[in-house]
Amino acid sequence: MARTKRPQSYQIALVPDEDGGFTVVVPSLPGCISYGETVEAATRNAREAIELHLENLAAHKEPIPKGHESAPVFSALVQLSDVR
Repeated sequence: MARTKRPQSYQIALVPDEDGGFTVVVPSLPGCISYGETVEAATRNAREAIELHLENLAAHKEPIPKGHESAPVFSALVQLSDVR
């Protein structure tokens, strides 16, 4: 009996760039980074980057990190008084 692949989900972080657009990082896939001019484009590009990253890991016989069924997101802004 063939095993059915279950869809995997990976949490992404969209970081606004000073010049516009968003850099996307995938915390559970170190080195998987993407970009998009809008949230929608950044999310779409992240999906492609994740797929390519996982294909690369498989091609090099590296372990594939498990995705998340649901992942809580915690975010905080840390303000520093005087950075030199």
